[in-house]
Amino acid sequence: MFSFFKQKSEQLYAPIDGKVISLDDVDDPIFSKRKMGEGVAIIASGHTVYAPADGEIAVTIERKHAFGMILDNEMELIVHVGINLHDTQCSDFEILVKEHEHVKKGTPIIKINPAALEHGLITPVIITNSHCFSILNNHIDENVKAKESILIEYR
Repeated sequence: MFSFFKQKSEQLYAPIDGKVISLDDVDDPIFSKRKMGEGVAIIASGHTVYAPADGEIAVTIERKHAFGMILDNEMELIVHVGINLHDTQCSDFEILVKEHEHVKKGTPIIKINPAALEHGLITPVIITNSHCFSILNNHIDENVKAKESILIEYR
């Protein structure tokens, strides 16, 4: 009778291994003030960034350390690896997909040079159209495993 109250939640999975932190703890006002949207950040410890859900790679950044996706449910998402690195070299990252390619959750997107991880790569995962979704849980302060751990639950 009241099944509309029991809407099924959806999930974004961790795109990289690491520890989840609040955007409040990110030392960049674009992210901490949520000027791009809601989300979380991960202090990365893995060498590969994966698609957190099914969707299309909308854009890859020339410096190879960020990408945007439009998920199959029309969520718009940005994953930005290493916002704390100001002298990042393109050679530290390798893009493994093409723009406009449709990918499945867990598809490898960016390969990271292990030496770049020594700096503790802060990696925001931002929902740029977050006003269209309700975040139910964001797993802050948890250690996550890429492709396996739920990062954000939403409706």
